[in-house]
Amino acid sequence: MSGEANVENKGGIASPQSVVRESLQTTSKVSGVIKGTDPSPACEDARPPRSSGQASQFIGRASADGIWIRSFFGQFLRQYAIFLILAVLILFFQVREPAFLRINNLFSVLQSVAVVALLGIGVTVTLAVDGFDLSVGSIAAFTLMLTSYAMVVLQFNAAETVALALFTGAMIGLVNGLLIVGLRIPDLLATLGTMFLLAGLQLIPSAGRSITVGLNLPDGSVANGSFDPAFLALGRYKLWGSVPLPVVVVALLTIVFWFLMERTRWGRVFYAVGGNETAAYLAGASVKRYRILAYVISATLASLGGVFVSARVGRGDVFAGSSLLLDSVAAALIGFAVLNQRRANVIGTAVGAVFVGIVLNGLTMLNVPYYTQDFVKGLVLVGALALTFGIGRGRR
Repeated sequence: MSGEANVENKGGIASPQSVVRESLQTTSKVSGVIKGTDPSPACEDARPPRSSGQASQFIGRASADGIWIRSFFGQFLRQYAIFLILAVLILFFQVREPAFLRINNLFSVLQSVAVVALLGIGVTVTLAVDGFDLSVGSIAAFTLMLTSYAMVVLQFNAAETVALALFTGAMIGLVNGLLIVGLRIPDLLATLGTMFLLAGLQLIPSAGRSITVGLNLPDGSVANGSFDPAFLALGRYKLWGSVPLPVVVVALLTIVFWFLMERTRWGRVFYAVGGNETAAYLAGASVKRYRILAYVISATLASLGGVFVSARVGRGDVFAGSSLLLDSVAAALIGFAVLNQRRANVIGTAVGAVFVGIVLNGLTMLNVPYYTQDFVKGLVLVGALALTFGIGRGRR
């Protein structure tokens, strides 16, 4: 049989075995080409290029670098967007009005910022316990009228007047706290009621008139008192010839409250009460006391702001302090966006107060009509908050 096969092969006729063998070899080569596993030189061109793995690694690294850059850029914007917007505003106001960055104007801005920051810190403390104080503006305005009446009509000295103002502010805060915690009235409604109550009460002693030296009282008599020079110094005295005293006082209070809220157990309990009241109670915190204390602090700081305004203007103006509530609330809310804190914080509120002060001062120096200033201010504030919080949500 083998001999016949050899004869057939020699005669050029392929045996069935050789046909099957060649068919299997051909099938194996085709399969190797498809899978890229055939080691024969003829199939080298059919394999994927060896550099494709390196290319995909390069693309992966480039993609990772791009993601890291975008992440870093987004994080930078989330933390510093407010500062960038503030820098743009300062540059814009300086280009339009070269006197904007003069020392005297900057300290004037800081002096107005000081009162807004005081009220804003009070609002911040109430926000920390998941509350909100709408009465801070009215408390400041009421204190302004109270101190003026105490000196011009009752003839109190500076120390007595300041003590009366701070004590009255603390009592108003205590009433707010008891209404909210004791009677369980929603904080917005309780402080809104206090706001209207004080707004009306401050007009009664002077029959709706501003309190000045020589005031004609409702009974026909004339007030014989005057503003104590020591009291006026609280709002007008300048350290080193240029730094207003209220700026220094508020800067120190900002540092003190930042330390208390961020570095002490006392401050951590405030945030714990606001974050989860039940958990704070189970952990042993006196939730009711902390909530009441927050409103006492807020009202006391607001009354101190009223003292500074009264000492600066030297009269009890019935229209003074009308915008303090909106400005202080705006400062506290902007504080949420500072350094991406996303919670009420003292440093952020101080930065927010500076932001508000610069916007107001810049608009005034550019002679923007008073009836459009609130609109422009609101537009800038909403844009700044929307940009900062929008960036943060976009990266989630």
